[in-house]
Amino acid sequence: MSEHHNNDDHGHGHGHDGHEDHADHGSLKSYAIGFLLSVILTAIPFWLVMAKVIDKSSTMGLVLLGFAAVQVVVHMIYFLHMNAKAEGGWSMLALLFTVMVLVIMLAGSIWVMYHLNHNMMPGMMEHDMRNMP
Repeated sequence: MSEHHNNDDHGHGHGHDGHEDHADHGSLKSYAIGFLLSVILTAIPFWLVMAKVIDKSSTMGLVLLGFAAVQVVVHMIYFLHMNAKAEGGWSMLALLFTVMVLVIMLAGSIWVMYHLNHNMMPGMMEHDMRNMP
């Protein structure tokens, strides 16, 4: 009897875990949707740049960064299978921590570069410009 009980628990545990793992992995349909979204999110920015749709480079850069951010999300959802349920939420927590560290690093770097440029010695740029060949 104990063998039957162990086999039943053993089989049930694997079937349940296997089913959850299978649900976390993408289907052909989800991979196809992810692929099509990735192609579209690559083709549109490529067209925007090649056709010079937006003249101002800073606006174009922001638009391209927006498309890049959306594409990162598409890749994480459709190819990396990241969601709030994956690995008990730990992968999402790791992602949020990574985003937080990146924002702090980028904001800090921009802040430092702005203040370095702002606090340069007066007349330093004019002197350098006059001596250039």
